Parts: sequence; structure tokens; C-alpha cells
Amino acid sequence: MASVNPFNLSDSEEEAERRPNETVDTERSPSDGAPGPPPGNPFSPPADAEPPSLLLSSNRTSPSGEGISASAAATSAMAGSADTRVSVDVIAAQLLRDQYILTALEFHTELLEAGRELPRLRDYFSNPGNFERQSGTPPAKDQVLGPGGPLRNERSTSISTLDSLDFARYSDDGNRETDERVAVLEFELRKAKETIQALRANLTQAAESEVPSQERKNFKSSPEIQEPIRPLEKRALNFLVNEYLLKNEYKLSSITFSDENDDQDFELWDDVGLNIPKPPDLLQLYRSCGTPLPSPRDTADVSVGVVTSELRLLIVQELEYQISLLNNEKQNLAEQIKKLQWCVLECMSVLLSPAFQQALLSFCRMCSDSRLGAEVSRIADSEESVMLMLGRCLPHIVPNVLLAKREELIPLILCTACLHPEPKERDQLLHILFNLIKRPDDEQRQMILTGCVAFARHVGPTRVEAELLPQCWEQINHKYPERRLLVAESCGALAPYLPKEIRSSLVLSMLQQMLAEDKADMVREAVVKSLGIIMGYIDDPDKYSQGFELMLLSLGDPSERVVNAVHQVFIPAFAAWTTELGTLHTALIPSLLARIEKLLTQGEHGLDEHKLHVFLSALQSLIPPLFAVVLQNAPFTSRVKLHGDIPAIEVTRFPRPASPLQDVATIIGSREMLSALLQLYDHQLEHEGTTGWESLLWVVNQLLPQLIEIVGRINVTSSTCVHEFSRFFWRFCRTFGKIFTNTKVKPQFQEILRLSEENVDASAGNGILTKATVPIYATGVLTCYNQEEDRKLLVGFLEDVMTTLSLSHAPLDSLKASFVELGANPVYHELLLTVLWYGVVHTSALVRCTAARMFELLVKGVNETLVAQRVVPALITLSSDPEISVRISTIPAFGTIMETVTQKELLERVKMQLASFLEDPQYQDQHSLHMEIIRTFGRVGPNAEPRFRDEFVLPHLHKLALANNSQSVENKRIDIATQLFEAYSALSCCFISEEVMVNHFLPGLRCLRADMEQLSPEHEVILSSMIKECEIKVENRAMSDPQGSMSIASSLVGEDAKTKFLSKMGQLTTSGAMLANVFQRKK
Repeated sequence: MASVNPFNLSDSEEEAERRPNETVDTERSPSDGAPGPPPGNPFSPPADAEPPSLLLSSNRTSPSGEGISASAAATSAMAGSADTRVSVDVIAAQLLRDQYILTALEFHTELLEAGRELPRLRDYFSNPGNFERQSGTPPAKDQVLGPGGPLRNERSTSISTLDSLDFARYSDDGNRETDERVAVLEFELRKAKETIQALRANLTQAAESEVPSQERKNFKSSPEIQEPIRPLEKRALNFLVNEYLLKNEYKLSSITFSDENDDQDFELWDDVGLNIPKPPDLLQLYRSCGTPLPSPRDTADVSVGVVTSELRLLIVQELEYQISLLNNEKQNLAEQIKKLQWCVLECMSVLLSPAFQQALLSFCRMCSDSRLGAEVSRIADSEESVMLMLGRCLPHIVPNVLLAKREELIPLILCTACLHPEPKERDQLLHILFNLIKRPDDEQRQMILTGCVAFARHVGPTRVEAELLPQCWEQINHKYPERRLLVAESCGALAPYLPKEIRSSLVLSMLQQMLAEDKADMVREAVVKSLGIIMGYIDDPDKYSQGFELMLLSLGDPSERVVNAVHQVFIPAFAAWTTELGTLHTALIPSLLARIEKLLTQGEHGLDEHKLHVFLSALQSLIPPLFAVVLQNAPFTSRVKLHGDIPAIEVTRFPRPASPLQDVATIIGSREMLSALLQLYDHQLEHEGTTGWESLLWVVNQLLPQLIEIVGRINVTSSTCVHEFSRFFWRFCRTFGKIFTNTKVKPQFQEILRLSEENVDASAGNGILTKATVPIYATGVLTCYNQEEDRKLLVGFLEDVMTTLSLSHAPLDSLKASFVELGANPVYHELLLTVLWYGVVHTSALVRCTAARMFELLVKGVNETLVAQRVVPALITLSSDPEISVRISTIPAFGTIMETVTQKELLERVKMQLASFLEDPQYQDQHSLHMEIIRTFGRVGPNAEPRFRDEFVLPHLHKLALANNSQSVENKRIDIATQLFEAYSALSCCFISEEVMVNHFLPGLRCLRADMEQLSPEHEVILSSMIKECEIKVENRAMSDPQGSMSIASSLVGEDAKTKFLSKMGQLTTSGAMLANVFQRKK
């Protein structure tokens, strides 16, 4: 009987020709089957052998790799030596002797199929005794054979025969059983695939021979209309394109192309369609220039005639229909194959009852009753089911993740919240997101904000309003500031993705509430920044007044970091919005100016300097956007060219901005655009004027006059106000440029500050030169640019002011304010000394007196070198002035030098000069001189060097008090006594040695008390108590140490060292780091 050998993949030469692409290995794994004998093998089956069949009941299967390899080797050896043929019996004997039982069985089967039965093999396999278990190695390889097929598992104890033998029972490796069954199933899978190919070929032939008559009748050709590509055409073109890419070394492109068409096998042309001949490659098609090559489908037998194009299209359509049927059949077969594979796992329980099988599997300890067990046993099979699963599981996962690592869950939460179909679940997930971390730090908040922005971009404004904003509103009053901070930052980050109505209503109200109520500085700071972002996106003009009030409210915040955020973010954004509305210079700036004027009017008896600072700082932050408006509305904007040589902007052209939003280049758009505009701006101002330039004309004709008028109303003695307005004008002039300052700002100040005596009302003291206009013009306008001509202009102005005020007998407060403001910067010390030297050598004694008094202000900030080289020589020159008033005017400056300078030689020179004032007989009756000396001693005594105080100040005060007892003029006596009382009150806090206390301090107090008994009894009571305390100190000191003088001396030395150290510390102007170095030990 001729039967099929399922392990022979080429059962006939005819079938081998039908599958030319299949290769035959000489050694195959158990899953690949065994090769058939080569054509030259005398044992090859006849050509009319049966085709392969998909039967699992074959009784001649032996997937053992070892046996197959040996058989292949034996047959190859026989085929390779035609001259010296080995007998079949010798081969069989050798196989049995070497225990290649399965190979021998295969050899026996092939001989039977060829009609040549070998007695030796027949007798061996018919004898059951050859297969009984023996000690040592088993008689055969592990294999399951029998009439029931390869999956049969015989458990009978009957006599074993070839047809019923279970080789696995005798194997020493029980695990091989399943492997062998898998090998058999894989073999059957290959045979099934071959059967599918054969069926496809048959269907192709049938489809080509028959075309449905109904479709042939209904078919209409439309060659002028290009039809959409058919699946068959697409697969053919894909194959040709991939072949072209491979031939021309476009390997990466080929790989990518294959990945994008993963439903097509590019290695096999037959995968394209049903028995379709392969066309020429793309290159040949291109070279044929559209001339189609003849193909079998385009031609027919002569008796039939040429097949028309209509018929060909009908055939193609029918074939496509057949392909769809075959694809369905392929899917069904794939499912059947999958079931066959599962049979491998179930083969052990084929004979078990379902109840027994369920009881047996219960020992696997699986749990599907719990929530987690149900989730695990139900694997998601689609995107929607994955989202549903994540929505169910994430609420249970989050609480069990470490706080430090919970930000890793943010992508999962956001993706699920974006794609989940249930609104309730989405709300729960977003609630988890905002409550993910108890107190999120800066990095964690940034991660959550990044996720919120990504969520907003993905879902759109409607869902952001409906889903994210409620989460923010819930946590607006959370007890942890970090959570409230997250809400404040979220409002700003989500602003661009919210509906404009919500942005200007709900979100604005939320932030306004947090700004007014939240107690944490960092939360209010974030609120201010978010408000700035809201202002950048708001488009409701009615919200201007609300924005203005929010600006003033935040500027008045007690926290410095909140105020800084206002200047860095809120004001620039608010200014940008008002610029867009056209109200920056028509509403915003005038509103601030009106509030400053109202504050000055109300503060005639006490100005609220804090409010003035708030308004003026806001005005200062509006300078860059105002200048941008001037540039953008200039007449030359249409002539701007960004190509060509555009000069770079100088680094010092603009003041350093407080934030990038205050950078004029950022406001304009780019540094290139700003540079081009500045070039045209300077040219316009210098050569063409301001005609038609409305924004600049408003600055020149309205803003500047109003500012100058406000400056004139400021109290000149308020150093804070003077400093604030000076900084404002300095930034204003630096921003608008040198040409604007020289041609527009300075002329307006000079028009008001007409330097003449008529411009000073000496009687009332309210002339313009006595107002804050002088120091603000000098320090805010004239110091903007530091070139030689600018410095000369500043020196000349200060000299003229000093001269005018001196000759007019006007108060010197405006000049002093200028010196104090300029003296804070060491750059101007030389310049101020030049101005004072002009006063020293001036012909008028009034001017020289003024110069002497100005030295007192300058000495404190000037280094000792300049004091020794420039200040002291000038003062000594003035101290020998013919006018006594000039000499008296130098005393405060000499006292300040004694208070601040540490050079001994310098101090001795000053001491000698003061001694000459006190001891020279010509000054004995100089009441004014004595008053000035006593006043100076009282001021500098507590801070002066102890030796100078003990040896010079206190003895001379004693002499002056004693001399005052004999003063006959009562007014002079009262004046001296009053000044002495102030001086002794200040010096009583100092450590004074017992000797000086007994010899000078107490006697001086007693002399002063004698004066006060007659002149001022209330002062006499205070003096008596001071004298009593000093006497008690002296007595206690004497009683505590019998040696007396030694104790006093030692305490004096200690106090001297202490005072010197404190004096040194007072001189230090270095930073804290340098100060710490004072206490480090020298190495």
C-alpha cells in the first residue's frame, strides 16, 4: 500500500518543482522535520506518490533529530558512491548495532513504501522482546507511536507491539515527551501551510478560468478616470519597491518600508496574490516607457483569441473576492493551529474528567475572587480597556508608592485622565494628581505643572475649565502652603489654555482672593506672577481698573519678594496690555502721577514715604514700555531695515533690567530690531525733530513738566525721597538716551534753575534752589553720562549753586543733599573735592564758610589718603582765614576727622589746630567759636579715641565750664551752659578713668550745676543726680580694689584697647566675609 511519509517534505519530483524556493537542510531540528531523499536515491518513492495530507493519525512519524540525521547521512553516502554501493542489509545491520532504532524504523518504512521489504528489519520490529526495558540505556529514543497517532498515550500493560508501543514509558527523561509532541504539532503546522498554498493555487486556476457572467455584463470601462489602487496592485507594487531598495543598497529604507507593511511577506512573491506571475523589476518597467511586457494573462490560445481588457478587469475583481475568502479561511486555519498548540498543554489530561481536572488545578493557588485577582485574570485587549483598567487600578496604586517617588506616576495619571471615557473617573484621577504629594517641593510642583499644561493642550479649553479648574478651587484654602502654591502656579500655567471668559472672571477672582487673604509670602509671590500671566492674555478692557487696583495692592505688600515679583512680572505684563489698549501714556502713567501729587498735598505736615516709594517704583518700572511705545509709534518705523550692517547696542546703553520682561529688546521683539530703531531714533532727534511724533511730544510736553513740578514739592531734607527721585530720573534719562537728555530734559531743568540771586528768596527760604530740584537734577540727570563734558557740567552746576546759596544767605539743605547723594559713590569724591576747593579759594567769606561746612559731610565717606592729601590742607588753609566766621566753620570738619581717622600724625595735626582755637588769647571772647567747639566735642567725644577724649576733650570742657561761671552776659552764659549740658550728657555714657573723673569730669559737672542753679533749675536736678552717680562709682571702685591706681590703670588699659577696637570696627566698610577675616588667626 502506498502511503504518505509525513516527514518527507518532497514526496515527488513534481512537487519539488512546484516549490523551487524551499531549501532542504541535511540536518533539521525536531521542529523542522526531515528532508526527503535526493533524486538520485534508489529508495526514493515513485513520482505518483500521494500528496501530503493534514492527518494526525499517521503511524510512521519519527521527529527525532538524531535518527533523521543518521538516515540522511546514510542515504547521502549511498547516493554519493555509485561505483561502490553498500548493500541495504549492511546499512540496516549497522543501524541496529549502533542502537539507531528510530533511524532504522524510518529506513524500514521507506523500504516498505518502495516495495522492498528487508527481512532483518521486519523481524526486529515484529519482536516485542527487543523493546522491553533493560538495565542501562533504553532500547529506543523517546517517542510516542501507535495506531492512534502521535498524540496517543497508551497506558495499557498488554504486550507491546510496533503499533501500540509507547516509547516515552521507557525513557529515562520524562520531559522529552512534551517536546516530541510539540515537534509533531509543528510538523503538522507546516503541512497545513503547504495545503493552504496548494488550495490557493487551485483557486487561482479556477478563478482565472471562470469569470462570473453577471459581472461581465455589468462591467463598464472608464480608462480616462483613474481608479483607486486595489489591494492586489498595492501588494505587487510594495514588493517591487522593496526589491528595488534592496538591490540599490537602501537597506535601512527597506527595513522601515517592511515595518510599515508588516502584513506582507517581501521574501515570497506568492504572498502577493493567487498564482500571479512576477512582473519585471521597476528599472525595466521605467525603461520600457509605459510599453507593457507580454504576460500570460494578456494572451490566450489562437482558437480563443486575445483576452480583452474588460475581461481582464473582471478576472482581477473575481480574484480579489477569492482572496478575501481565502484570508478568512486563513484566519480560521490559524485559530485551528492555535487550538492544536494548546493541545500540547492539555495532552496530559485527555483522559481526566472535568471535575477531577478542576480539582487538580485548584492546587495552583490562583485567586480571582479579590479585586486585584479579578484585574490580573482579565487582561486588557484594547486601548479602551487599558484605560479602564488604569482608571480602576491607579487609585489603589498611588497610596502604596513612596512619597519621594510618586512623581513617577504623573505620566500614567495624566494619560489615563486624558483618554478615560468616564467623567467621574477622570475627576478622581485629577484629584489624585493634585493630592499626589503631601507637600510637593519645587521640582515636584514643576513636574505636576508640566503635566497639567500637557493635559490642557491635549483636551482643549472646555475640559480644562470643567475638570482642572475645580481641582484648583478645592485647594485654594489648603492648610499646607505648598499646595496653595501649586494652585497659584497652576492658574498662571493654564491661563493660555482657558476660555477667555473664564480667564478674566473666575481665575482672576481666585488669584485676587489669594493675594488678599493668603499669609504665606511664597504663595502671594506666585499669585502675583500668575496675575501677570493673566494680564498678558486678558482681552477685556473693562478689567483695566481691576488690574490697576491689583497692581497697587501687590505693591503695598509687606514682603519684599512679593514686591519684586510685581516689578519683574506683573507691571511689565500689565503695561504690555495697556499698550495694546493704547492707555499706557493716557491712563496708567497719569493715574500714578495723580496719586503722587495727592500724596504730596496731603503730606505737608508728614509725608508717607512708603506710599511715595510704591508709586514711584511703579512709575520707574513703566519707563522701558513707555520708551518702546515711543519707538514703535515714531515717524521712522516704516523705514526700518533689518538687513545690512546694523551696529550692536552698547552694553551700557540701557540700565540693567529687573527682569527679561523689562528689557526693551524683549518688548520690541529682538535686539536687531531695537538696534535699527535706535539708530533712526537718534538721527530723528538730532536732525529732524519731533514734529508729528505724538508719543514723544507727550513725554516732553506733559510728563517731564509734571515730574519736575512734583520734584519741586518734595522736602529736600528727606534723603529717602531725594534718592528715589534721583534713581528715577537717572533710569529715565539713560533709557531715552543722551541726545534726548541733552536736548529735552536738561533745558527744562535749566529753565527752572536759573542760577541767580533773584531766584532765591532768602527771607522765606522757599526759592527753587533750596528745593529738592537741585539734588535731583545734579544726581539724577547730570550723572547719567560720565564723559569729561558731563563732569565739567556737574562741577560747574555745584559751584554755581554753592556760590548762589552762600551769597543769598539761603539754607544749604539742597547743596548738602547733593553732596550726601553723590558722596555715597566713591567715583565722585575727587569731583566733590574739586568743587570744595573752588569754595576754599573763593573771594567771598560766605562761600568759604559754606565750603568749610561741606567738608564735614564729605569726610565720613572719603578714604584717609584723600583726607590727608586734600581735606586737611584745605581745612588748615581755612582755619587761618582772615574772617573769624570761616575759621569757626572748620571746627565741625576737624571734629569729624578726629572721630573717623586713625592715622596718628593726622590726628596730631587736627589736635594742634583745635588747641590753637581754645588756647589762643584772640579767641577767648569768641562766643560763637566756644559754642561750636562744645557742640563738636559733644558730638564726636563718645566715638573719638579715648586718649584724645581723656587728655583733650574733658579737660577743655572743664575749663569752658569754669570760665562760664564768671560770664557776665546772661544770654551767652545760658547758651554755653546749655551746650555743656548736652556735651556732658553724651560723654557720661563713656568709660572714664578715676583720675579724669576726679580731676576733670566731676569738677566740670559741679561748675555746670552752679550755672544751672541760677539759670535752669530743672537741669540742675539732672546734674545733681549725674554728680551723685559719678561719686558713687568712684567710691565703689576705690573700695573694690585697695591698690586703687593699679586697678584703674589696668581697667584703663583694657578699656583703651576695647575702644580702639570698636573704633576700628566703625571704620570698616567691607563686606561680611572680609569682616570675618578680622577674627581669623594669622598663619
